[in-house]
Amino acid sequence: MCGSIYQVTLLGQNVDSYLWYGQEGLKKEYDNLSDEEKSKCVNFAQLMEQVALISPDLRVRFSTSHPKDITDEFLFMMAKYDNICNYIHLPFQSGNSRILELMNRGYTSEWYKQRIDAIKRIVPEVALSADVIAGFCSETEEEHQDTLSMMEYVKFDYAYMFSYSERPNTLAQRKLKDDVPEDVKKRRLAEIIALQNKYSLERNKGYVGKTFQVLVEGFSKKSKNDLQGRTPQNTVAVFPKEHYKVGDYVSVYIHRCTGGTLIGEAVNN
Repeated sequence: MCGSIYQVTLLGQNVDSYLWYGQEGLKKEYDNLSDEEKSKCVNFAQLMEQVALISPDLRVRFSTSHPKDITDEFLFMMAKYDNICNYIHLPFQSGNSRILELMNRGYTSEWYKQRIDAIKRIVPEVALSADVIAGFCSETEEEHQDTLSMMEYVKFDYAYMFSYSERPNTLAQRKLKDDVPEDVKKRRLAEIIALQNKYSLERNKGYVGKTFQVLVEGFSKKSKNDLQGRTPQNTVAVFPKEHYKVGDYVSVYIHRCTGGTLIGEAVNN
């Protein structure tokens, strides 16, 4: 199909913690509410359903989820509606529980793995991305290896990868010593990037031979003869412009890829 389409993205530092209490001035903790009060609340899963029901042609995205709060209820809601994109950005930062505690992340590496298992079980076609930090305060070589092991466990579609640097007025800046040498940070980050590049290419190769609905966002960076847009898994796809324009949904058959881009052609439009 091809035609005008639109998209909405629900944004928040932790979208999973969204809760509308249904009335002004209600300050109680959710667990302390009466059943009647709870019935008037709207959590993030319910909010996503309300947005998805606006129109089947409305593509719905969201960011960012938090490992300690993403619920099975939300995942089942995501799986229920085709117009909720099969993409979750779920930062893990480190694969080591001691480092996660120092970061005040509120979960362990085992908890993160359990959430990943639930996501893949409930939303099998999901694409996953993450934030990863190399060389956080006091990180040992073994703890760095735990991060690489987590990446091997999940096999993210892509990731945002950084070496640690102090930020003013953060808990880490006030209470922890930035004691990992810069050359060690750079080497650990390079290892993280190399591993992620491997899995990004593997994941994209898995999309070759499949057809996706792509929402056109603009011209390809390399040629005005090609357009680019994103699949429901948030992967960039490039295809010949032909008669299509920004805002169109285009069914694109993927015939090859790079580590960061799917390349294909429009079909049945």
